[in-house]
Amino acid sequence: MADDKSFQLRIITPDRVFYEGEVMMVEFNTTEGEIGVLPGHIPLTVIVKPGVLRIYEQEGEKEAALHAGFAEILPEGVTILAEIIEWPGEIDQERALHAKERAEERLHSRTPETDIARAETALQRAIARIQVLK
Repeated sequence: MADDKSFQLRIITPDRVFYEGEVMMVEFNTTEGEIGVLPGHIPLTVIVKPGVLRIYEQEGEKEAALHAGFAEILPEGVTILAEIIEWPGEIDQERALHAKERAEERLHSRTPETDIARAETALQRAIARIQVLK
């Protein structure tokens, strides 16, 4: 049970329950900017943007690459419904580096057919994966 120094964090993907446990704080990117959530946070629903998710537990810090989804923040807990989220050990570094290069090339050599939003999102996802591996 959560005390006043921790809260319940649940991260769910279409394939699995990625994480469930007591945490002291969680940080992640939203469409409005980076957010840090502590126990007792005001109720809020946000759209997740690609980036690094940081989980602060009593035992230490964990990081994962969080790509997209929604988060429900309540005073007693946070639930993140994620399309994709990966622990560092689940990430192929070479693939992430190549994805970053491809996205940068698409953005650099824009044509009228280039889907800029898609290329920018692909770049953000690749950068998140690379950051988690460092």
